[in-house]
Amino acid sequence: MLPSYQHNALIEQKDTSLITTACGTCSNARCLIKKNLNSAAVNTFTKHRKEIRCKKGQQFIMEGAPVTGLFFLLKGTVKVLRTGLHGKEQIVRFAKEGEIIGHRGFGTEESYPIGAIALEDSLLCYFSKDILQEVLHTDPTFTYGLMLFYANELNKSEVKVKSLSQMTVRERIIDTLLYVNRKFGQNNGFIALVLSRREYADYAGTTEEQVIRVLSALKKEHLITTKGKRIGIVHLDLLKKEISEHNFYLDS
Repeated sequence: MLPSYQHNALIEQKDTSLITTACGTCSNARCLIKKNLNSAAVNTFTKHRKEIRCKKGQQFIMEGAPVTGLFFLLKGTVKVLRTGLHGKEQIVRFAKEGEIIGHRGFGTEESYPIGAIALEDSLLCYFSKDILQEVLHTDPTFTYGLMLFYANELNKSEVKVKSLSQMTVRERIIDTLLYVNRKFGQNNGFIALVLSRREYADYAGTTEEQVIRVLSALKKEHLITTKGKRIGIVHLDLLKKEISEHNFYLDS
């Protein structure tokens, strides 16, 4: 179970990291900061950016910790999670390069309602709450972009709630496979993001045993292939068809 006490030691410890990647040379075209660099206000506040390096498995946002700012993922992959009933971990989403992390608590709450853990060695851009609030008050284009981001995230969250309540366990696991494959693509015939069976279960809202059982059935039906933790999708269209009646298929 994630701790709910105040804890921001990770941020304080890493604030002294050297800035090595200027926003102007960043390759993450999807990043909201990158998209608004033509704004004088945004350009100015990027000078206050800090880089945080996280090792694989390192938790950089603690659920229940005071909100100090936002994180933009420069390199790597991250899982965003929260604690459910009986202390069970529920993965909210997976984040990749160019995405925002920590926004669920920003501006509305005093503490982060989620936690975040690096799935591989990752590099994060960190902006303090005070600096961000200053630019939001002075740059309407940036503020509007962040508002659209929140609206899109809300839509995805609502869709996931419906899927958890209306899909069968098999459908939820298929939906999770499609989501991870869609978001991270494939590498040598296997989904590029390697997750444990437990992590698939934590996102799909089921148990590790159920995931193992469903994956075994999908493999026997020649819909997927596996090699250790790695999963390859053999018949993408057939898997999509299984959940098509729910109309829950999202781009990312």
